[in-house]
Amino acid sequence: MNAYNATQTRQPSSQSEGGIFQRVTINMQGRLMLANYEEFACFVIEMSPGDLYVKCAGRPRLRERVIAYIDHIGRIEGNVLALDETGFTLSVNATERKREKLAAQLIWLANKHELGLPEDRRHDRLTPRQTTSEIVLEDGTRYTCRIMDLSLSGAAIDVENRPPVGTPLRLGNMRGRVVRHFMEGVAIEFLSIQSRDTLREFL
Repeated sequence: MNAYNATQTRQPSSQSEGGIFQRVTINMQGRLMLANYEEFACFVIEMSPGDLYVKCAGRPRLRERVIAYIDHIGRIEGNVLALDETGFTLSVNATERKREKLAAQLIWLANKHELGLPEDRRHDRLTPRQTTSEIVLEDGTRYTCRIMDLSLSGAAIDVENRPPVGTPLRLGNMRGRVVRHFMEGVAIEFLSIQSRDTLREFL
């Protein structure tokens, strides 16, 4: 996917080996590691499948290799393309398949309120360090999935076999139902608001 509609601010597009991509505003926290292995907290303001703009106390050099772990996105590796007073632009070094999945994640992040995905802003959203899990249908069918977003009220999962909307299922010990499909998976709404202890046990 080489372009998609989204909010854009700092720079309209970026050129990468995959083509031209438009950035979306995501405002996500994360951590990054510079080439000298120093680690810093960071804040990703905008991102596309080709690059991202990061605010960070760490100051890399131009073309330096940086590895970042971004909430709701995961691991990103790239090289510094440009620096300014408050941050820098980092390329996204990835395969075409990885870019396609990243584009789907960014679309979901930019538009989830319009898609009606289960998000209650009163409930904190979590991104587990171990994102691989599985869903279990009522007939015992199991599907491996990847957790993209998790809160006390629901989850978004990347799963190849998408059960129909309304399908009851279980994610860990949390029972819910499919309420929406999106490009890479499904949104689940839990049957009851989960406790923080339940989520900690699951994670």
